[in-house]
Amino acid sequence: MSTPFYVSPQQAMADRAEYARKGIARGRSVVVLQYTDGVVFVAENPSRALHKVSEIYDRIAFAAVGKYNEFENLRIGGVRYADLRGYTYDREDVTARGLANVYAQTLGTIFSSAAEKPYEVELIVAEVGAAPEDDQIYRLPHDGSIVDEHGSVAVGGNADQISSYLDQRHRDGMTLAEALKLAVESLSRDNNGGERRLTAEQLEVATLDRTRPQQRKFKRILGRQLSRLLDESGGADAGDAAADAGAGESGATGGKGAKDSGSKDNGKKGTGPAGEDGSEGEPLL
Repeated sequence: MSTPFYVSPQQAMADRAEYARKGIARGRSVVVLQYTDGVVFVAENPSRALHKVSEIYDRIAFAAVGKYNEFENLRIGGVRYADLRGYTYDREDVTARGLANVYAQTLGTIFSSAAEKPYEVELIVAEVGAAPEDDQIYRLPHDGSIVDEHGSVAVGGNADQISSYLDQRHRDGMTLAEALKLAVESLSRDNNGGERRLTAEQLEVATLDRTRPQQRKFKRILGRQLSRLLDESGGADAGDAAADAGAGESGATGGKGAKDSGSKDNGKKGTGPAGEDGSEGEPLL
């Protein structure tokens, strides 16, 4: 009888972590930013049928990157947990911290189980409070750990580069248009340092807006409203460029300030509908 091949527990866990990280990195990035009136979620997602950002409860939203079927199961489980807890106790008892703990237990159990592969997902759970200092953002990697984030966070794709870009430029008190502009700028940067242009059709945008009179604070930004916000951001750039041109040339009147935000879209990975990424026919978002 042959001796079974031995793999140390440390090596086995390292291999599982590497497997999950590679799957997550193939998905398109998601950016979450705090702004003066709440929290904005911006994802690169051309699909209108498969959402990466969703509402969980009154003040709580969920964003994910990775395999769609896996994070969709987690989303549904989170909605059921929130509904049951809110019905059994009180709606105020449903919090992002409690939901993050539930997700952490689920992901940690799956990651440490040798009987199944780890989930190739990374999650963000956010809750908007009555004031900016009460907002909560939690990032949950594939291994079930919880990271308490402040200001901005990015997951999926080239998340490290995007996070560094956001940390240098994000500030408190940003308007929604300013936060959206910063998020799109960060998502449009590729691994080679170049830029590409992202249109409204390629973006999925939603907010948790504390100023909404409804109990439910989640709202998707679609169509004309999204295009208008993107145009406002571009218009601010155009105005700055025109002002610089006027300062440099005494006779100049209104140059072409509108800047093309980057070169042609190159290197986009097929992570939309099923099978585009070539990974076992399952969609990565």
